[in-house]
Amino acid sequence: MDLTTRNNILTVVLGVLIVVLAWFLYRSIVDPYQEVLQEREMVERERHRMEVVRDVLVQYRNRRGNFPPTEGGLDSLIVFLQTDSLMVARGDSLFQFRPPSRFSPDSLTYSPRPPHNRFEYTLNDTIRPRLYLLENPGTGDRIGDLQRTTMLNAPNWN
Repeated sequence: MDLTTRNNILTVVLGVLIVVLAWFLYRSIVDPYQEVLQEREMVERERHRMEVVRDVLVQYRNRRGNFPPTEGGLDSLIVFLQTDSLMVARGDSLFQFRPPSRFSPDSLTYSPRPPHNRFEYTLNDTIRPRLYLLENPGTGDRIGDLQRTTMLNAPNWN
């Protein structure tokens, strides 16, 4: 094998090696960034779902005069959405969901992130005004507070 043939083979092999290594470098930069973007989107979807539950709690209080009790409170919200005439007629337009989710009273109280934990709801009815706390057990996100009236309906991420 002469010198020119050997150099041509070596050039082709090194060129292929450069392309393969460049592809691995590209993937090592882009893949983690895509995961970060997907995580941000999931956090936004979870927070939006909690805000929708907050809006339903406010509608419940406005229509029924009080927040639902701690025991069965989230189930009361689902029944309210399924039986109240205004909520049945206009629920999907009042409570907009982030795509790809759609308005469904049955799945409203669950996180969109797998394993789809149910939100936790607690009512403090010993003080006036009555305060509630809505928490996402999978994260540190919560809406409201059981002690401070200034946190009524306020999320902790703003």
